[in-house]
Amino acid sequence: MVLTRTETDNNESVCSTFGSRYVRAALPKYAIGENSIPKDAAFQIIKDELMLDGNPRLNLASFVTTWMEPECDKLIMDSINKNYVDMDEYPVTTELQNRCVNMIARLFNAPLGESETAVGVGTVGSSEAIMLAGLAFKRKWQNKRKAEGKPYDKPNIVTGANVQVCWEKFARYFEVELKEVKLSEGYYVMDPDKAAEMVDENTICVAAILGSTLNGEFEDVKRLNDLLVKKNEETGWNTPIHVDAASGGFIAPFIYPELEWDFRLPLVKSINVSGHKYGLVYAGIGWVVWRAQEDLPDELIFHINYLGADQPTFTLNFSKGSSQIIAQYYQLIRLGFEGYKNVMENCRENMVVLREGIEKTERFNIVSKEMGVPLIAFSLKDHSFHNEFEISEMLRRFGWIVPAYTMPADAQHITVLRVVIREDFSRTLAERLVADIVKVLHELDTLPSKISKKLGTDDVGNVKGKKIEKDLLMDVIVGWRKVVKERKKMNGVC
Repeated sequence: MVLTRTETDNNESVCSTFGSRYVRAALPKYAIGENSIPKDAAFQIIKDELMLDGNPRLNLASFVTTWMEPECDKLIMDSINKNYVDMDEYPVTTELQNRCVNMIARLFNAPLGESETAVGVGTVGSSEAIMLAGLAFKRKWQNKRKAEGKPYDKPNIVTGANVQVCWEKFARYFEVELKEVKLSEGYYVMDPDKAAEMVDENTICVAAILGSTLNGEFEDVKRLNDLLVKKNEETGWNTPIHVDAASGGFIAPFIYPELEWDFRLPLVKSINVSGHKYGLVYAGIGWVVWRAQEDLPDELIFHINYLGADQPTFTLNFSKGSSQIIAQYYQLIRLGFEGYKNVMENCRENMVVLREGIEKTERFNIVSKEMGVPLIAFSLKDHSFHNEFEISEMLRRFGWIVPAYTMPADAQHITVLRVVIREDFSRTLAERLVADIVKVLHELDTLPSKISKKLGTDDVGNVKGKKIEKDLLMDVIVGWRKVVKERKKMNGVC
């Protein structure tokens, strides 16, 4: 009997990826390797490392969409190789963007006739949208000051101290002073009366937030508008309003239609909204729309023709993918007003379930409001033994990513936890999260208090010779923030 053995030129071709040399050899991490590796090995190695990331569905720190229908996923993959800026090559994609701009502008009650076209643009996110809106305000203010023969080198914007960091970026990058209305304990959004008082002749706009990242609260844009109308009449300054509706722009029209915050108010000249938040699209899409053409200075619009035709553009980026624009159009026509309303109502109802569950523990104060972005911001009633950073850290063992953070200036001694309710956060998950919070609280109750040791208390929380003061609590909070950052577990307020 003759036995034969067939050998291949490369034994690795008949092995599984985990039987090859690529999984037992360290690959270069910070310099490109000398040789190629098989595609299946490259895929498996990267996939294995990515398993150590958090689960996006359980990332309750983020407002960003983490689930879309499979049909939309397929549309995204079919268009992932299209560069949106090639408008002449991809005219249908350009048309879909224009349709989205018009749908959103009309959703925000822009004063448009049936045949009129809205003024707006798709962006990578609300950060770029805010930069573009801010530049338009700055240029309009400068042009007006120049025409009046007045200085135009010290523009400022009035905001609350609760604004997202992209406003600070805009101010620093484009040399605009950011005048912040400080917060106070129990009031964590911009006070419109104080904001109006801070306005001066150099104010290019007042930025109001429809859905604060800190506690989800809608700022009172209507009162701000009325106060500025009166001040403009007295001074002749004509100070306008921009509404940062990154989170709330796709919520308020559907479940709070009576709330006046948009273009129904005469001083609201531009609005930005994040398609990738409650617009229900994966990360990478934002929108900014203007009330009218005169609110966007022509000199900010560039015209290019080297891609095949004259193409007007007003963006900070040039090349960008088309997928998210197509995904946004899918959601707008797929869901319609009825579908968005159902999603937002579900989010609100699941928020109520979670809120009631947290209140039943009797251990927390609820900082968020019932009307606003569907989220829960809550703070421990008793900080004698443990704090919110410990709870955040221990919830990670169950897979939950729940951020703990301190409030901005003048309320920085307040620390909160925040849970954002997104489309894919069901009632079952809400009930599960409450059960896990209860488990964490029970376990913390059995552990020695790190705060007691810091403050010089005994094991039952009695202070040894002195009273617990806010400055001592702040020392603990600052210390915990440092520990969390060092462990790279600090979740940004996004």
